[in-house]
Amino acid sequence: MNRIFVLFGFAVLFFMIACGPSQPTKPERTYLFNGSDFAGWTYYLKTDTVLFDSVWSISDSVIRCKGNPFGYLRTEASFENYSLHVEWRWPEGESNSGIFLHIQEPDTIWPATIENQLWAGRAGDFVLLGGAMLNEKDSTILISKMNDSNEVNAGEWNSADIHCKSDTIEVYINGVFQNKGTGAKPSKGFIGLQSEGKAIEFRNVYIEPLK
Repeated sequence: MNRIFVLFGFAVLFFMIACGPSQPTKPERTYLFNGSDFAGWTYYLKTDTVLFDSVWSISDSVIRCKGNPFGYLRTEASFENYSLHVEWRWPEGESNSGIFLHIQEPDTIWPATIENQLWAGRAGDFVLLGGAMLNEKDSTILISKMNDSNEVNAGEWNSADIHCKSDTIEVYINGVFQNKGTGAKPSKGFIGLQSEGKAIEFRNVYIEPLK
């Protein structure tokens, strides 16, 4: 009889576990760049006399940008409240570029956007373009990073992790906290990679839900 009660107890416990609330699924990252083509992206170049593929190309799952003419590659979808991860390097020596956040239409040089600077030695600065605002500042104001530069040498890969929550933006370069801005206007929009003067490469471009 005791054995029957034990078996009955195990059966009830199994039923409770099986029918209980399911565990929440962990949100997965969304790769903005799939490693093989520019699906989900569009672009703008300062001049329409230059072909897109003479500036932007893909090789070995890496986006390669020659840097001229000025312009940018941007997502077709708009985003808000996310963590963005981007890796970049200078294949031909240090130069200038940026990660555009909250890009607004129309596409132009330069659109309304908050730029996370990738200029060599200044990665982590904010640059406000096209009337975008941050920290109650606007126009082409530069908001300097908080700590000394921690970029690696040209030819090596750097990482930027940018957390956009409501109207607040936080930037980490190679794992080091470098900048924070509040009162972002706009606070959502397209995400872009800048062409600005010299060759740069990007890889592992993805977003994740905020923690």
